[in-house]
Amino acid sequence: MNRPILYTQFIFAVLATLMLGAQLLPAETSSDNRIKVPLGDPSRPVHVRAHLLSGSITVKGADIKEVIVEGQARTHQEEREDEEKPEGHLRRIPMTATGLSVEADSDNNDVRISTDSMRRPVDLIITVPVHTSLSLNTVNNGNIVVSGVEGELDVNDVNGSVTLTNISGSAVAHALNGKLLVTFNRVNPGKAMSFSSMNGTIDVTFPADVKANLSMRTENGEVFSDFDIQLQATQPQPTVEDNRGKGGKYVVRIDKTVRGAINGGGPEYQFKNFNGNIYIRKAGGK
Repeated sequence: MNRPILYTQFIFAVLATLMLGAQLLPAETSSDNRIKVPLGDPSRPVHVRAHLLSGSITVKGADIKEVIVEGQARTHQEEREDEEKPEGHLRRIPMTATGLSVEADSDNNDVRISTDSMRRPVDLIITVPVHTSLSLNTVNNGNIVVSGVEGELDVNDVNGSVTLTNISGSAVAHALNGKLLVTFNRVNPGKAMSFSSMNGTIDVTFPADVKANLSMRTENGEVFSDFDIQLQATQPQPTVEDNRGKGGKYVVRIDKTVRGAINGGGPEYQFKNFNGNIYIRKAGGK
């Protein structure tokens, strides 16, 4: 009966920490925000969501029983062409507030992280328990880096690279205008996965004994692998769209996707690229 009250009290405590961080956390500089988020049941998996408009996200798995969030606003680096130039001997006052917001549902071990910074980049460093699933998204001025985490990863970077190392579980990862680099220690044998980019290399390393059905497509690149991939022998069947009776056109399309299997096949792993190569590597391969 007291859980809603306790949850509300925790939210107020987080907000108070943000507003009075310099007093509550004297060891931190004025440009940093650092929040420790307690978990309702540290023995259960954690779910963390961090979505930014501008900035980078770094997530590290560790042997801890809480989630630690650190945020830092980037200082002004260079003048913009449209920036108003002040007259006289005026000095710039650094705008270092992050607008960091953390919401936690302790009953479900759910943590949501965001900032209210629309244009100024904010860089997040998040330390989580090893068994944590992640939903990470950033649009501009930053990369996404994850290491040492086991869970379900949903990662999307529009104008930066994505690097996932020493991870276990499953991943859906997209880097629109950057490189996508992924290294698995173990995979969830029943989970489908997807890796895509528009203008960057896709490079994914799997355990040697992984079982998967591959779906591979790149418009302006090549696909390389040191796995023994059993390519699908039959050609894809054309699809027909006949809309002539509705005033439309008669269209025939043949899919350019190449399909194959690793170690007899398993869940589907999709690889899609437009301007870049795809590398599907075997751990320990030469």
